[in-house]
Amino acid sequence: MSDAALPESLPDADIEAMKRLADGDDLALNGIMHRWKDKVAAFLYRMTGSAEAAADLAQETFVRLYQSRARYQPSAAFPTYLFRIAANLGRNHARWRTRHPTVSVEDCSTAFQQLPGHDASPDEAAEQQETTLRIEKAIASLPVDLREALHLFTYQEMSQHEIAQALGCSVKAVETRIYRARQMLKEMLADLRQQ
Repeated sequence: MSDAALPESLPDADIEAMKRLADGDDLALNGIMHRWKDKVAAFLYRMTGSAEAAADLAQETFVRLYQSRARYQPSAAFPTYLFRIAANLGRNHARWRTRHPTVSVEDCSTAFQQLPGHDASPDEAAEQQETTLRIEKAIASLPVDLREALHLFTYQEMSQHEIAQALGCSVKAVETRIYRARQMLKEMLADLRQQ
């Protein structure tokens, strides 16, 4: 996330909150959670495809942030540090799901949870919902490393340098992952562009 995308005081507020947290002011975590919980949950939802898992992992992200409060050093942007914790938890969850496959009720009912817009006809709403579901499924089918990089770049507006720090890889690797993710999506969704 570039500095231009954040209010000017926000990065300093997060670093200051981490310092207060390290000094024993446990309430400082509330401000961090207030600013970042939705973005972390959205990132984890894109990684897992499950709102329930994303909510649990987002909570765990802040637990881990709290546990590491004394070790935090503001050498990188705070979002980089926070999303690195979230990405690691998301990867661990993906490995666990590979070993313990299940089908949740949530996965089966996603289509029924999305309400069409009020100004769309029933046919348009159904078509729009179908398109949205196809895009979400296509993104979810991307390899984890590509999905992480694409989400951080597109939805969290992080720079490639920040993403590289968060994911523990080179800037060139991030560039390649984003490019490959876009190419794969373009191929999977080619028929949508022709409509």
